[in-house]
Amino acid sequence: LCGDVGYGKTEVAIRAAFKAVMGGKQVAYLAPTTVLAEQQYKEFKDRMSNFGVKVEVLNRFRTPKQQKEIIKRLKLGEVDIIVGTHRILLIIDEEHRFGVKAKEKIKQYKTNVDVLTMTATPIPRTLHMSIVGVRDMSVIYEPPYNRKQVQTYVLEYDQEVIKEAITRELERKGQVFYLF
Repeated sequence: LCGDVGYGKTEVAIRAAFKAVMGGKQVAYLAPTTVLAEQQYKEFKDRMSNFGVKVEVLNRFRTPKQQKEIIKRLKLGEVDIIVGTHRILLIIDEEHRFGVKAKEKIKQYKTNVDVLTMTATPIPRTLHMSIVGVRDMSVIYEPPYNRKQVQTYVLEYDQEVIKEAITRELERKGQVFYLF
């Protein structure tokens, strides 16, 4: 699934995961970074809370003891959706961040695994595979109706401008990515 940032790839993943869990399957959501894994975990947990779907996260923010317990519960089928930076693979966010060998090895663990790969920047290998018919590719061409516009500014350092921008964004319940 290919679509620009903010075009709804995560929404598709959440709905696909929900459908899989309602069909009696477990879902693994692999994210390229710990921060994104934590963010997606919170989103999945919030969205699934009214349906009795058990969501857990495996990343470096969990202690080794917590990780062992989560893996144990996962193996026992007590976890419906696992979000993390590694382990079982079903949904891949930002495909280009993971090596081909890693993805293929994980798929070998179980032959009846469905895989949804999502990216805003598909790798050439994936594009080629979709062109020759080895792999399907769907594209989201338009943003959701209510998508807030992304605003990017490149300015000289000014602490007051930064403070004002962050405050304004947080007051409108938006997000801030600050790169210095």
